[in-house]
Amino acid sequence: MVDIPNEDLPSLATGTLNFSLEWLQSNIFSNIPTAQVKYIAVGNEVFLKDPFYTPYVVRAMMNLYQALQMLNLVPSIKLSSPQAASVLSLSYPPSSAAFDPYLHSVMIPLMEFLHDTGSPFMREGFQGMKIVVSETGWATGGGEAASVANAMAYTDNVVRRVANYVGTPRQPNEEMEVYLFDDLFDENEKNGEEFTSNIFIGYSHNYMVIYEFNYLR
Repeated sequence: MVDIPNEDLPSLATGTLNFSLEWLQSNIFSNIPTAQVKYIAVGNEVFLKDPFYTPYVVRAMMNLYQALQMLNLVPSIKLSSPQAASVLSLSYPPSSAAFDPYLHSVMIPLMEFLHDTGSPFMREGFQGMKIVVSETGWATGGGEAASVANAMAYTDNVVRRVANYVGTPRQPNEEMEVYLFDDLFDENEKNGEEFTSNIFIGYSHNYMVIYEFNYLR
């Protein structure tokens, strides 16, 4: 999965098809072989955390999709736009989940694009889409219930559920793609709330092992 920064969305949304082609070639495919790219994440948590770029998300995705078609990379590479769980006004039980009405004007066009292009997401009225968890993790410090023990237990259980094809209440026994947040290393100099610099997989900034995957031993 490769991410497109939020600040690049306006130029991709308003630029020509050739601009999108050149952007993909120079920023992604000149550095990573196309065979190693499965998803391109167009922005990250834009609608609530970076709303200035909201009007550009779907238009940028449309232009990028046409560019991928020109490169014969559809459907091998899919586009999506990761959103925080807070876009849901109701999240429990999962079968009753609903998007915040305030975001309907932007979420519905996004869902329509994902549905039409066979890209991952899920929403009532758009059944059949794959579920991809673009990032999940647990902090080892810096917040309530943030500890090495909890991070290890959480990560182990995520890997276990994926490996055992647990699926979801709506799609039980199904294969799921899950990407662990954030890095292999502790980002001790990362800006933001303290706990965000403590979500990592295994190693501190000085290469000391913090925890291991019990499930993979």
